Amino acid sequence: MSEAATAQAARAAIGDSEFDRDTAVTLREPGVYDIDLSAGWTIISAVNGGYLLAVLGRALSDALPHRDPFTVSAHYLTASQPGPAVVRTDVVRTGRTLSTGQASLFQYDDEGREVERIRVLASYGDLDALPDDVRTTATPPAIPPMEHCFGPEDGPAPVDGSSAITERLMLKLDPATLGWALGAPSGKGEMRSWFGLADGRDPDPLSLLLAVDALPPTAFELGISGWVPTVELTVHVRCRPAPGPLRVSITTRNLAGGFLEEDAEVWDSADRLVAQSRQLARVRLS
Repeated sequence: MSEAATAQAARAAIGDSEFDRDTAVTLREPGVYDIDLSAGWTIISAVNGGYLLAVLGRALSDALPHRDPFTVSAHYLTASQPGPAVVRTDVVRTGRTLSTGQASLFQYDDEGREVERIRVLASYGDLDALPDDVRTTATPPAIPPMEHCFGPEDGPAPVDGSSAITERLMLKLDPATLGWALGAPSGKGEMRSWFGLADGRDPDPLSLLLAVDALPPTAFELGISGWVPTVELTVHVRCRPAPGPLRVSITTRNLAGGFLEEDAEVWDSADRLVAQSRQLARVRLS
């Protein structure tokens, strides 16, 4: 068997990858799910926001009559830590083409008190039922071929603390957005990368919720280092992604008052815009 065939045979299938296992929720009773948040998706000292969104997205996919996330809006209230958590869902409305629900993830503090970590409002539908008509002026990001890009393994860890999430991702960043890694940030709020899961699992709608929040923050190219915690994140899933690596482009146009926005586009291997997002994040300027 050739090396390429061996690599293809080793690829994890959707439903049987580390991402699927680590986002799996266990139904305790109607609307209530248990999960053990994996330490494998941490950055610095907190669980990654995109991973958390996928956890809540999976719970809502089970709780609602429709299975595919169309739009998901999340408010991050307190930082989540690896370990046990509870997700509570509520069906707000069900219709023929869309159903809407809300979900919150809770953990316990050192005194045993329940703390809400993240709250989500989302609408779900059937991506396969959408019409094929596309009218757009959007174009895929101009990222060099993967072999001309660089991943975390090619340089030092960008931040102090845990970077466990990078071991679970396939990231190949555009060299034009890597000035921060060389001590010479460009001053432009841009980050572009090829994206996939390290075990080769192909993308699906739930993994798109991770993809929009998995790249290094644009703040690094603005000359700001350290944790950039998400305050609010809204994701629009536009279609089911084709197999193969994704391309993610993130742009920040305005940093003011210690907050910045990140606008993300995710493109699949068929040159389709499969997801868009905007998040508000806090930066520490001193």
